Order: sequence, then C-alpha cells, then structure tokens
Amino acid sequence: MTDRRIPATTVGLCVALLGPVGLAILSKKFLPDPPNLAMSILAELVLVSVCAMVLAIVIFWERRTLSSIGLKPLSLRSIAWGGVFAAFLIWAYSPFLGWVMALARIPWFTEGAAKLTAYPVWYLTLIIIIGGTAEELLHRGYLIERLAGLTGSYFIAGLASVFINALSHVPVWGWWTSLTFVLSGAVTTAFYLWRRDLLANIIAHVVTDFAGLVVPILMAGK
Repeated sequence: MTDRRIPATTVGLCVALLGPVGLAILSKKFLPDPPNLAMSILAELVLVSVCAMVLAIVIFWERRTLSSIGLKPLSLRSIAWGGVFAAFLIWAYSPFLGWVMALARIPWFTEGAAKLTAYPVWYLTLIIIIGGTAEELLHRGYLIERLAGLTGSYFIAGLASVFINALSHVPVWGWWTSLTFVLSGAVTTAFYLWRRDLLANIIAHVVTDFAGLVVPILMAGK
C-alpha cells in the first residue's frame, strides 16, 4: 500500500471499526427498550451513513475501485454462491451452533429476537438488509482487505475481523451470546477469504437472517 493511501485507510478503518460499535453502545444507552420505530429507523440511517462514508473514502480518498474491498458487479455466480452458503448456514451451521450453545449452556438468541418481533415485518426486512450489508461491507470487505494490505497477512486480517465483529455484538447481545459470533464470524470470514466475493457474503448473510427471523413470523401468520 502506497504511503499516500495510509492516512485515508487509517481513517477508513477507524470509521469501519468504531462506527457500528459506537452506534450499538449509544443505542443501548440512550434509546428506550425496546426502541420506538422512529428512533430505530434513525439508528439504521446512521449505519447507512457509516457505510457511505467508508465507500466514499475508498473511491474519493484512497482512489481505489470497489473491487478492492471485494465488491464486484452483480453476477449469477455471486448469487449462486451466496445461495449455496446461505443453505449451509441455515441447514448445517445453525443446528450445529444450537447444539454447541446448549452444550456450553450459552443463552440462545430468543430474548433478543423476541424484542425484534414487536416490529412490523417490513421493518425487520429493512434492518436485515441494512445490517447484513453493513456487517459484511465493514467487517469483511473493508476491514480484511485493508488490514491485509497494512500487515501483509490475510490470516492476521481475518483473525482481527472475527474478534472485532464479535465485539461489536456485545452491546446488544451481551458477552456470552456474543461468543457465538466468534464461531460464525470465523465461518463467514473463511468463506470470504475463499471466494473474495463480498456480494456473495452479503446475499448469504441477508438470506440467513431473513430465514431465521422473518420466515417464522410469516409462517405463524403474525
């Protein structure tokens, strides 16, 4: 990485690292529990702004293409791999995670998910799309690619991504439940490092969360 890009990347990494964590902490501290719909939408708009800032840094300050963070044009290959990975997460990984959590006596996501079900389906769909996209963009694409450029190691970058992503979930889910994000982050990071296709990661993330949260609500007729 050239010297002129280092200040831009440093700022980009700070935004990608601190933006989601800071938003989660502030939301937990200042928003009512559960937050009203208007305030929740405002928080999602802030998260969108964080992503927009990082993309602007990539394009206008670093002067690099979006493919430098794994974001390539939409293709059937990306859709197919995203679907395959989502199927793995839904039908193989999630049951395995449930077994591990039960064995370790770690609370399942039921309490947090129950709070979300108070919101309308359209809003849940919106936050799944925004949250899944933001998490992959910031913690997988940008963080991994830029840390790899700075350290010269995708292993170090991937490891940092896993633990930073897990840490970002602590304000919402607590320490014990957030430990599971180390495992899920490792799986998702490994997939990204294998395919280097951020869009496939985003598709898999959104589809998996939709299947886990929205589909049960729709099936229950709520």
